[in-house]
Amino acid sequence: MANLPLHGHRCPRWLFDRMVRLSAAIVEAVVEEFGPREVLRRMADPFWFQAFGCVVGFDWHSSGLTTVLCGALKQGMADRQGDAGIFFAGGKAMTSRKTPQEIANYTDLYGLPDHVADLQYASRMCAKVDSAAVQDGYQIYQHFFMFTRDGSWAVVQQGMNGQNGWARRYHWLSDNLQNFVEEPHAAVCGSLGPKILNMVSRESAGARDVSVFQARERPDEVVATLKKIAALPREQIAMLQLPAAHPVPQASRIEKTLRYLYDLAPENYEQLLGARGVGPATVRAFALVGEVVYGVRASFKDPVRYSFAHGGKDGHPYPVDRKNYDRSIGMLETALRRVRVGERDKMDALGRLAALQKGFSH
Repeated sequence: MANLPLHGHRCPRWLFDRMVRLSAAIVEAVVEEFGPREVLRRMADPFWFQAFGCVVGFDWHSSGLTTVLCGALKQGMADRQGDAGIFFAGGKAMTSRKTPQEIANYTDLYGLPDHVADLQYASRMCAKVDSAAVQDGYQIYQHFFMFTRDGSWAVVQQGMNGQNGWARRYHWLSDNLQNFVEEPHAAVCGSLGPKILNMVSRESAGARDVSVFQARERPDEVVATLKKIAALPREQIAMLQLPAAHPVPQASRIEKTLRYLYDLAPENYEQLLGARGVGPATVRAFALVGEVVYGVRASFKDPVRYSFAHGGKDGHPYPVDRKNYDRSIGMLETALRRVRVGERDKMDALGRLAALQKGFSH
């Protein structure tokens, strides 16, 4: 579990430039040894990802570790991803909105198999789940999408909670993913929170079914029930365990979406959630009405279920040693160059060192 306080300061240029080189060299080393899909699996592991950020020298406990590391990696791999066979799209804030187009651009530029529609759908649904189906008080502002030639993918995205000053990181991996609406995450990092509407919990299966049933019925009953709920005394509304940041939705604001869903007639919850205009208010409305009218309760269980190689930029646990940092970059880059011409001595030595270190840790 990793708790990440929100930090507003910027990464200094001298450190970011080094992060670009070292993060790319580490990913290339993983690709060289284990293949590109192993990078996806490791990026979907919150502990490996956190250690990765620490190794390249960012603040070990900062929300910026996620955004800066992903930005550095995307820049560092920009000219190498074709050879490595792994591609990086998205990023922070407005950059995240470019993800679908970047997926299409990479496919054309590198002549990749046409998985564009599936990859774009995966990107959109990961963002939709963590912004609407899991209502935990964290607003998604970082969406980093990685994929390989065979259409495998991973996502690292992060949300912020301005009220408590913390961030939450969400990890996704296509391996063994059955669908997007029941226990889909590879991991979710953060502190456990109270009163969280979690529609992708296995416990919410009944609530999802009822939501689909309501979406296929005329919206008049849903709208009428919502108006009744909104008129309840405050103490009765509290019994519904609404998240503090999300009041009862105004029926008039979502009636247009309900009528659109009725015409669409979604066959399952994934289609409902993926529909245009369906956001937190619509998801919450169906969950509330499902409980009040049909007695089916959604889950309010939170889905939440290191290493200092070069120090941190804020001086904790100690200041970054620039000479040591540059030496690490040089060693990795030299090892990778020698591997490409058939000399593996340095890479093999790094592997033996890692195995030895693992033995010491046990």
